[in-house]
Amino acid sequence: MPTCAHSRLSALGVYGFERLEPVILAALVTEDPLLLIGSSGTGKTYLLNSLSEALGLEHRHYNASLISFDDLVGFPYPDQEHGGVKFLETPATVWGAESVLVDEISRCKPEHQNRLFALVHERRVQGIALPRLRYRWAAMNPCSTDQGGAEDYAGSEPLDQALADRFALFVEAPDWDGLDDEARSLVADPSGEGKVTDDGGRLKGLVETWRRTFLERIEGCPPRILTYVTSATTALNSANIRISPRRSRLLARSLLAAAIVVGKETDSLFSDVLRASLPHRTWGVEVNRAALTAAHRLAWESGFATQANWIHQFLAEKTLAKKLGILIDRCTDPDQGTQAVAQFLASETRARAAAFAFATYAAAAGGALAIGAEGVNDLGKLAAPILSVSGEFSWYERLSESDSVSPFYTSFARVLADLGTRDGRYERASQFFNWCLVANVHPHAPAELEAEIEACVALLNQRVRS
Repeated sequence: MPTCAHSRLSALGVYGFERLEPVILAALVTEDPLLLIGSSGTGKTYLLNSLSEALGLEHRHYNASLISFDDLVGFPYPDQEHGGVKFLETPATVWGAESVLVDEISRCKPEHQNRLFALVHERRVQGIALPRLRYRWAAMNPCSTDQGGAEDYAGSEPLDQALADRFALFVEAPDWDGLDDEARSLVADPSGEGKVTDDGGRLKGLVETWRRTFLERIEGCPPRILTYVTSATTALNSANIRISPRRSRLLARSLLAAAIVVGKETDSLFSDVLRASLPHRTWGVEVNRAALTAAHRLAWESGFATQANWIHQFLAEKTLAKKLGILIDRCTDPDQGTQAVAQFLASETRARAAAFAFATYAAAAGGALAIGAEGVNDLGKLAAPILSVSGEFSWYERLSESDSVSPFYTSFARVLADLGTRDGRYERASQFFNWCLVANVHPHAPAELEAEIEACVALLNQRVRS
């Protein structure tokens, strides 16, 4: 992390953002929308206005709590020559802007939020493109539903989730308690008050260079970044922290840009970018930090940690039987086996993870697969709703409401018959199919997983139990 003395932003008279400086600079490189969140007086507006000055941008600064739509577009008047409507422009209208700061966006009237949606997302107003507009920035206080300090931000309402999802990055401005002694001293110094930000064009030159590199690399985004993004997105969604498909793409862009700014891909950098990519606090929702840390760790190990190549192949493989084949043929280290299983279970849907656990737990518990005790336990936790173990495998009936045979058995009669009775495979498969039906893990789980479970059991029978 750069100190104030070595920070790009400190050259602009902005202090306290050192840890998240690469995230802010990445937003300049991608030109994707950026939103700052923080208490009053934490320098949000100063930072964004200073960036516009340093980059030499035609800048507009609007207070969303006071703005009217006419302030944004000007006054409409008839276009006598071409028909339709023109707008009377003023120095404050948005038409010639290269950067726009929408301050106090969480205090904006709902009808204005809807109009700002197209500005943030499409660089358009009233359906008219703004070809010069590069940067869309916004700032807000914490939501009124997210109070925890001495200040009360009544009137700062949660953002509409669709609008929030159009911002790529969310940077939390540090308050006094979040500043070190050096930053506190610099912030308190009044000597720079009112000066126009001028670093001699250094930041502008850097951003232009980074931007060229970004545009060259974005067409072939490194597979390790895509692996990180897909793993993190899947893990967060599995933990009920929703990440939209659009946000996963924005995350990939931000990670690539941040790595270009810093000059390398690091664990802490990717953790910071991932954390800054979540819009939930703008909705008034706090993200489970343990789940976020776990998702980052899983994603980092999937994409960047030094590990056997077979684990990458194992995680990338689509079918459960082929995954199992890689595990059987390639894994000789129980620690690596445990790591692979943990990453797989965290990144898969509940239904597929349960299917894999069901099909492999007996072999893993018996030592036939190179999976450590922790990995076996992970499989057992998923198999537990179906399986109880007391010296040997025994199975309990969950369809106890009726003595009649479920018609569900009929559709799987052939598959079940082929499994035979050795090692209780018939009972385990029957119980699993019924469990999927009763638990309603997924509306189509039994039909979708029938062939995969059958293939896994057959593979284990052929390679492990024979």
